Amino acid sequence: MNLIAQHPYIKVERTVTSTEQFEIVHDRIIYLYNDKVVTQNRVFPIKIVMDFSYREIAKQGGILYLHTLQGVYTYIVKSSPEAFINAYREYFK
Repeated sequence: MNLIAQHPYIKVERTVTSTEQFEIVHDRIIYLYNDKVVTQNRVFPIKIVMDFSYREIAKQGGILYLHTLQGVYTYIVKSSPEAFINAYREYFK
């Protein structure tokens, strides 16, 4: 289990009470290993990972897409994950 790359992402938790709505932002990291991809709540074996892609949103970060055989998972990122995606593609493609 060798770490190849990592990139920070955020999880936004919205809470609504009877008088207000507020957001809690959790900072997290997605890890790319030679045999799996690990996030805060999930572990994806590398054999089901097909690719990663990224869509920038208004130059304020964007969404990192993890394409798997089980579906597409999205992660909100504050900075471009280009180095993370390139590391995946160089190592596995």
